[in-house]
Amino acid sequence: MAAPILAYEGLGLVQGSGWLFRNLDIHIGARDRLALIGRNGAGKTTLLKLIGGKVDSDEGRRTIVPGTRVILLEQEPDLRGVATLLDYVMGGDDAPLRHEADAIADQLGIDLSRDASSASGGERRRAAIVRALAQDPDVLLLDEPTNHLDIAAIEWLEDWLKRFRGAFVVISHDRTFLTRLTKQTLWLDRGTIRRAEIGFGGFEAWTDQVYADEARQAERLDARLKLEEHWLLRGVTGRRKRNQGRLTKLHEMRAERASMLGPQGAANLTTASDDSKTKVVIDVKAVSKGFGEGDARRTIIDTLNLRVTRGDRIGIVGRNGAGKSTLLKLLTGEIEPDSGFIRLAKTLDAVVIDQQRSLMAPEKTVREVVADGGEWIDVLGVRKHIHGYLKEFLFDPNMVEAKIGSLSGGERSRLLLAREFARPSNLLVLDEPTNDLDLETLDLLQEVIADYDGTVLIVSHDRDFLDRTVTITLGLDGSGSVDVVAGGYADWERQRKPVAGAKKATKAPSPAAPPPAPKVKLTYKDQRDYDLLPKTIEGYDAAIARDEALLADPTLYVRDHATFARLTKAIEKARADKEAAEMRWLELAEQVEALG
Repeated sequence: MAAPILAYEGLGLVQGSGWLFRNLDIHIGARDRLALIGRNGAGKTTLLKLIGGKVDSDEGRRTIVPGTRVILLEQEPDLRGVATLLDYVMGGDDAPLRHEADAIADQLGIDLSRDASSASGGERRRAAIVRALAQDPDVLLLDEPTNHLDIAAIEWLEDWLKRFRGAFVVISHDRTFLTRLTKQTLWLDRGTIRRAEIGFGGFEAWTDQVYADEARQAERLDARLKLEEHWLLRGVTGRRKRNQGRLTKLHEMRAERASMLGPQGAANLTTASDDSKTKVVIDVKAVSKGFGEGDARRTIIDTLNLRVTRGDRIGIVGRNGAGKSTLLKLLTGEIEPDSGFIRLAKTLDAVVIDQQRSLMAPEKTVREVVADGGEWIDVLGVRKHIHGYLKEFLFDPNMVEAKIGSLSGGERSRLLLAREFARPSNLLVLDEPTNDLDLETLDLLQEVIADYDGTVLIVSHDRDFLDRTVTITLGLDGSGSVDVVAGGYADWERQRKPVAGAKKATKAPSPAAPPPAPKVKLTYKDQRDYDLLPKTIEGYDAAIARDEALLADPTLYVRDHATFARLTKAIEKARADKEAAEMRWLELAEQVEALG
């Protein structure tokens, strides 16, 4: 291994009343391409600032090769006190050369003369990228660089980083971005750091092995300790296996939906009556929408026909300014079309999770946001204790009294999801839901969307997330036409018509297919388990629902504490048994599929 150009030995940082992390050893080589992975709140952003010299450590020694230029691209650029984006890019003693900044701005499509105070999140992000790249870095530290960028800009940044001759460390929730670019991984986990000489493409297999080793060690611990301290560890691999089963179901739904799509996405089915059994929930006929007058008029949506049926998961993609927000507002009835008509089912009850995260007042507590200050929360008709519900969204239950202002951006986003997904609805509208989320929360969000008994509209630039969640993709190219494709982003990218002058996305090489497993017949026991486990899982669901209904009695804890404790333990055991049964059945289902 080549000598590092930047290293930390024994790095430690105190946060609040304790250590955020301690005794970390980190080294960065001259051409490293490092993914920095960790859960929200683990300290990834803080660690990146420490590496960049923006924050002083409480312990440890930093060594750097003289002359090495380290540049940090922060999540939120500080535009205070500047009039234009150009003032921000060219400000300070370390300002880049003007011609370098202008060249990168031109390629990224950002007008640096734009007023800084009214610039959008995407414009601010582009300006920050211009400043960082134009500074001629040797080590580039990137904190969620794809947030607020459209797909064209993300692909441009990918191409630039592939040609970059220095080193970079990147925090990102964008799996496609990480897989295409990284060759090493730093994993910040529970106050420790691990390094592997593999890119993000091998990260899940590596972490599964680490978790398996820890699980074997945990078997020697007291059962109560395992329950209290290893609930998240046990859930990670289980969630991944369950999501593989959900992906199989998603592919089946896409195939079924593809058979229903006629010209321009019109569904070949009859509109059902408008009641609780309504099949078509959004019916779009020859809809057009534009803005401006005369020669300045621009058509955003041109003669769109579409039928959204109950249970569809619709992804909306396209570059910034192509009309994604306009299309979303049309589909939800927020704005009217210029021509054509849109009929929404009268039974639609929508929950909208927007980019502004407006409910997250810093002075509120987690309890106030999730349960309106109480102990219990109604989740789609089922009463749950706030501690248990927080655990489902990967929070430590002891965080119930934490102030929103003390949470990381990702934790706030996750908390908002927990609140909104508890509300009764049959239409979810998600506008860039993946911003600021860690990878485990993205897995959770994928799981919740898959299990949601309703229709979902998603605007996102996260290609991998769309591939894992949506049944139909609506692709906008800015000309007014809307491609309606059964499948995710990759399906749209393969099927869309080439647009004159459009830049082709760089394709990541496909990994070599593993050799086919030898086909063997299921044993008698395996076949029996495969046949009987679905009924067993239904039994666990019924038992959990029954016991949770009993726990919903607000007087039970005081009136009969022993029964309260017994029911709580029974629910925990039933959930663990159900998870084990699900994992067993999924393993058998994979074997059955392999047998053909």
